[in-house]
Amino acid sequence: MRYALWIVVPLLAMSSNLARGDAPADILSKAPSKFAKLGDLKVHYKSLGDGKTAVVFIHGWCCDHTVWREQAPAFDGKVRMLFVDLPGYGKSDAPKENCTIALFAKGVNAVLQDAGIDQAVLAGHSMGTPVVREFYRLYPGKAKALIFVDGALRPFSKDPKVIEQITSMFKEENFKETAPKFLSGMLGPNTPKAVKEQIEQLVANTNPRVAVSSMHGMLDEKLWKDDPVKVPAQAIMAKSPFWTAEYKEFAKKLVPDLDYREFEGTGHFLFMEKPDDVNKAMGEFLKKQGLLK
Repeated sequence: MRYALWIVVPLLAMSSNLARGDAPADILSKAPSKFAKLGDLKVHYKSLGDGKTAVVFIHGWCCDHTVWREQAPAFDGKVRMLFVDLPGYGKSDAPKENCTIALFAKGVNAVLQDAGIDQAVLAGHSMGTPVVREFYRLYPGKAKALIFVDGALRPFSKDPKVIEQITSMFKEENFKETAPKFLSGMLGPNTPKAVKEQIEQLVANTNPRVAVSSMHGMLDEKLWKDDPVKVPAQAIMAKSPFWTAEYKEFAKKLVPDLDYREFEGTGHFLFMEKPDDVNKAMGEFLKKQGLLK
């Protein structure tokens, strides 16, 4: 059961100890919406800056591009940025077929093509981590570097019974009732009201079919391969018992020269909880890749 509880926390973008109460700059919301084409689907994104190389921000489960609003002002004018709504989320069209991680990666590629991007550093939070990794598999020449934001590089469990236990928690018919209950029980007492409302609204706005299908897609055993990542990569992680010393060793073997950063006193949504610290770490990595102006 502890595996099931763990996955609910990151996938619902929930956390305790959210300490930042000031409103972020409104740069991201003011940026015009753009739409890329993926077959019959429109994939929504926003773009800041110019250039053929960009940092691409990819949200997690039951979220959209707006969760990255603290990163937009931090890097505005320093690097080209793209903020993506994965298919079925935010303002992007919902696919009729299953929401697989491969489909999400192809949606990201459609955005890069529409925005005229040749290479990208892809930052993925939670479910966004397997998305950026799948993008790297499908389009290795376009992935300049990867950033894993509190996301796993291996399956949560290889036990079919545990996987079934996780997937059975969420069904389309009860999703709107189930998700808020988990949410309210996992937010901390110091979470700013505005952040609570944002997360609650994101979950309320999520298409249940998309959410349930995405969960199944993320837990698909065929997705999880131990193929190495041979581009520069950074892991920005909340210090947690789940990320054991054994997991860190596994990650560093899978990703040579992995820049592994841990943050104390924060939850799964650490890039909103401690944006200054996370942005500083991310900025150091991006500078090493020659991206920051």
